[in-house]
Parts: sequence; structure tokens; C-alpha cells
Amino acid sequence: MKNEAAFQKQLVKIGEKLAELRKKKGYTSHETFAYDYELSRVQYWRIEKGKSNLTLRSLYNLLEIHGIDLKDFFNSLPKG
Repeated sequence: MKNEAAFQKQLVKIGEKLAELRKKKGYTSHETFAYDYELSRVQYWRIEKGKSNLTLRSLYNLLEIHGIDLKDFFNSLPKG
């Protein structure tokens, strides 16, 4: 299914960008980051790995932690 593959690719890009933002905050571990922000460690790991179909609310909450809005976040994702 072509659309499913493209969707999965986008989830991976989103997860990679969230991992990059986490590291910029000084967190080397997703577990410590999730613990400090009262997030499910397993769920956050799944988001970073592109294995979770996160909700818009979840993404918005994560971006709030990083101080970035949706527009800037999506504009910062690699194209293609």
C-alpha cells in the first residue's frame, strides 16, 4: 500500500526530529526525558522510533515542551 509506506516514512521523520529536539535540550536518554516531563517512557520511545501513530494533541504537547509551534516544526522536517 503506497500511502501506508509514505505515512510510515513521515512518522519516522517526525520521531527523528523529536529525538533531535530532545537531545538539544540536553537529554541523551528518551527515558529520562519522558520521566522528567511525566510521559510514558514506552510510548515516547515508540513516537521517537516512528512506531506510534501519535495524535495531534500528543504532538502539540511535545512541541510545547520544546517551545516550538506546529508550523515551525513541520517546516523543519526534511523534505521528500
